[in-house]
Amino acid sequence: MAKVVLNRKRKKRLEQGHPWVYQSEVASIEGDYQPGDIVDVFNHQNFFLAKGFINPNSQMIVRILSYVKEEAIDQAFFTRKVRKAWQHRERFVPNVRSCRAIYGEADFLPGLIVDKYEDTLVVQNMALGMEARKELILEALLEVFEPRAIYLRNDVYVRELEGLEQEKGFWYGQGPTEIEIEENGVKYIVDIEGGQKTGFFFDQRQNRAAIQPLITPEATVLDCFTHTGSFMLNACKYGAKHVTAVDISDHAIATAKQNAELNGFSNVDFIVANAFDYLRDEVQKGTEFDVVIIDPPAFAKSRHAVKKALRGYKDVNLNGLKLVRDGGYFVTASCSFHVHGHMFEEMVQEAAFDAKKVLRQIHWSGAGYDHPKLLSAEEGDYLKFAIYEVNNRG
Repeated sequence: MAKVVLNRKRKKRLEQGHPWVYQSEVASIEGDYQPGDIVDVFNHQNFFLAKGFINPNSQMIVRILSYVKEEAIDQAFFTRKVRKAWQHRERFVPNVRSCRAIYGEADFLPGLIVDKYEDTLVVQNMALGMEARKELILEALLEVFEPRAIYLRNDVYVRELEGLEQEKGFWYGQGPTEIEIEENGVKYIVDIEGGQKTGFFFDQRQNRAAIQPLITPEATVLDCFTHTGSFMLNACKYGAKHVTAVDISDHAIATAKQNAELNGFSNVDFIVANAFDYLRDEVQKGTEFDVVIIDPPAFAKSRHAVKKALRGYKDVNLNGLKLVRDGGYFVTASCSFHVHGHMFEEMVQEAAFDAKKVLRQIHWSGAGYDHPKLLSAEEGDYLKFAIYEVNNRG
């Protein structure tokens, strides 16, 4: 087995539990290896730290699998890791049938995403070392979950950075590519073949439930960037009088309508529009809502995009706040990792100042129980979600 020796002056990230070794941290590599092979990682004093798979073509040259030198990376290893990941979901989301079942590095299976939709698994593999062991992973998934079918959503550009081809299609078994799931008592039709990511955003499960106390039988709700309608549907379930759902995508709104019909909700107006323009127009009209929800896609894909992203976030948050009736509630989120929590809060405060609003924070959180986060890896801390009571100032 090849041996990766780390620089003496590097930060002790690996000892703190970070799951990656960067190219810049490596002093030398001893022994022969092929991309995807398991290697041992040592510090400059020849002390064993961890083992993982190596890809010299990636900035993350080693992704960590184990901190035990003698642990074999074999079928039993993957079955054990998959079973432990599922036991975590069963404990923290009791009786769950649809959720994120494996969350890559946070479940100690770097680069591997598995979402469970009833009896179908959707897999996304974004690392060369995992691809080299895909048959072991398949056997582990079959043993732990006993699924009817497994669908691959390896149609992501990051695979090309790992030297892998993009692909999608059934990996095991066959079944429908539109699947009905239930979350928080709400039903959804999920398109695992053509939907975003693997078809659904499970990370907001607890946050969607958190809006329940905001909703009264008289509440009017605006859900911007509704996508397939998840917050809209929860607002309806909790008894809102009327909901307006806005998204720029015709396909997303069509799916949101389908989901509303599936749940028997008819008190919704669906609007295909650019949310930035829609919010400004409604401010000009003097429209007010009891609850305004702003849940946009990621505006910052890199550090360089943060300044522009914050301008975009401030725009939608400023106009969203202006639409909240005095004493109403504002729900806002960001899934941009590069926009850190303190940046997001500062942006909201600036928007509130400009909108002449005083905000009282009711709730602050991140992703749900099926998206655990390694404390040592800030890369997992991507989702910011907040609920504010909105009071007029002057």
